[in-house]
Parts: sequence; structure tokens; C-alpha cells
Amino acid sequence: MKILVTGGAGFIGSAVIRRAIAAGHSIVNVDKLTYAANLENLTTIADSSHYAFAQIDICDLAALQSVFDTHQPDAVMHLAAESHVDRSIDGPDAFIQTNVIGTFNLLQVARGYFDNLPAERKEGFRFHHISTDEVYGDLDVNDPAFEETTAYDPSSPYSASKAASDHLVRAWARTFGLPIVLTNCSNNYGPYQFPEKLIPVVILKALHKQPIPVYGTGQNIRDWLYVDDHADALLLVLQKGRLGETYNIGGDNERTNLELVQTLCRLVDEHLDNGFSHAELITFVSDRPGHDRRYAVNASKLKSELGWSPSISWDEGFKATLDWYLNNEDWWRPLVDGNQFGKRIGDAPRAAKT
Repeated sequence: MKILVTGGAGFIGSAVIRRAIAAGHSIVNVDKLTYAANLENLTTIADSSHYAFAQIDICDLAALQSVFDTHQPDAVMHLAAESHVDRSIDGPDAFIQTNVIGTFNLLQVARGYFDNLPAERKEGFRFHHISTDEVYGDLDVNDPAFEETTAYDPSSPYSASKAASDHLVRAWARTFGLPIVLTNCSNNYGPYQFPEKLIPVVILKALHKQPIPVYGTGQNIRDWLYVDDHADALLLVLQKGRLGETYNIGGDNERTNLELVQTLCRLVDEHLDNGFSHAELITFVSDRPGHDRRYAVNASKLKSELGWSPSISWDEGFKATLDWYLNNEDWWRPLVDGNQFGKRIGDAPRAAKT
């Protein structure tokens, strides 16, 4: 297949592209190259004859139309999004523009493109929208995990903008007949993750012997999914998922934030073995406004229908992630030197939740 991937220079998008090219697909990477995008994520495949890059903002309708006309994709995987909750609290405007207006533009162009495809190509065309479990809101500790039928109840500007984009995708399928599949994933981790997210922040703070910030009491619970497992699931859903369906993708790895940080500190201790416990660096800071208590994803539909399950265990995945950051300082050092990791943003006053 020739797949148009939006946001392909980002953390998850670049993993999808690397896996897709390894599987024999051709890729057109459409990316605006915002602060969190990095073409260094794609150096291993950049010279492939099966790869093309177009620096395009998905809010630019004419540019999107041109890239569809030029490359004639067989499918779309839409990953381009503003995705950091703290940034959405600090400046929600970009989230509405990219996640809502950008998705609308992409749907409009894809709809016109699909309508004009010959019948034999229409049969195989897919629009795969990649979303998040955060659209469902949050759970109490003993609640059952999110299912595909769980009602949406987003808490942050980020999750609200993603919920809006999910609704747009479903509406374009129902009203205009666009062939779509949709996935909602749990928290991703792994190599090439931009160092504003929790796991790279913890690793790099530990390596620099700086305070490791943990929001609140650290008891918020997340389900962690290794990025390559996620990429494999996304490609599987694109090719074999039932049209119009939603599939949740989870890692079967629920942990509190404090447990996660302690695990990483233990792994850093083992690697450096300098007699210093990096857990001593853990520093509790004021909680994130509107901080969701728990996310948990029931991925049984994906497992039963398509035979997917996560292949990377908790310890295996976090050890591999730490090893990657230890061995790829040339990737993260410019970002750290630019003071882009661990800086607290989005610390606005919290309104009462009713």
C-alpha cells in the first residue's frame, strides 16, 4: 500500500513509518515539523525509495489537496496532533486549530479524493484516525476499563479536541460514506519520545541528577503501551479492521505514576551502579489541573477480532527505552541544551469538578 501518514516525524508517527516500510509499504509523510517533530526519528529509512516527505500544515487545505493529487495514496493514517496535556492547559488555541480544524480539512480533502477514485481503488481505500483513551475521561481505581462503547467525557483541552476530531471522523463516515477505522490508545513510551513527556523526563532528570517531578501524590494510574506494539496494531487495524469500527489499543500495563518513576530510577541505578539511589531525586509537585485519576483500556475487541496482543512486557520495555536514551545522547542532547525538558507548564488554577 501507499500510505499517507500525517504527523510522521513525531514519536508515534515515526514508529509507524519505520514499521510500515519494513513491512514493504510505501509512505508519504506529511508533517508541519512543529517543536515535537524531528526528522532525525526517520534517519534509518530517509533514503528509502519507498519514502517521501512533504512539510505541510494540515490546516492548509490547498497544500493537502496538492499532496493527495501528487501522491495518490491508497490509505491515510492520521496521527498529526498537538498532544501534551500541560501545553493544552497553557495554550489551548493550537489544539483546536490542529486537532479539530486540521482534522476537518483532512477529512474534506480525503472525501473529495475518495469520491473520485475508480471503483477498484475505492474498494481498498481506508482513512485511519488515531486517537487517545483520554477522550473517555477518567476512572476510579476499581472501575472496569474503557471499552469502545464508553461514553466520551474529556477533561482537558487536549482530550476535548481529540474527542471533537473523533466525532468528525465518524460523522464523515456516516454522512458522506468515507471508509474509516478509528483507534484509541493508552499511554505510549519508547525510543524517540520528545523529552517533555513523563518517561523521558524521568530518565533525563535522573541522568542529570536533577529533581524528578511527580504530580500530586503520584497515585494517578496509566496503562503503558510500547510504541512499536502500538505501531504494529495500527497497521493491522488499517489493513484488517472492520470499516466504521473503533478499536481500543492497550498495553496491559497499569501502574501508578509513582511506581513508574520508581521502576525507572531502579533501572538507572542498575545501569550506573554508582552507589546513589536515583529515587532520592523524586520530588512531589502541585498536581496538574483537572488531572484524570486513572486510564485503563480494554483491548479485547482488537485481540479477539484481529489476533493482536502486546508483545513487550513492562520490565522489557522500560529497560529497552532506558538503553535507547543512554545510547542516543546525540538525539536528545540538543533538546536538553535547548531547555525543553522537564519545564513545568500548564499549572493553571484548578476549577472544581462538578
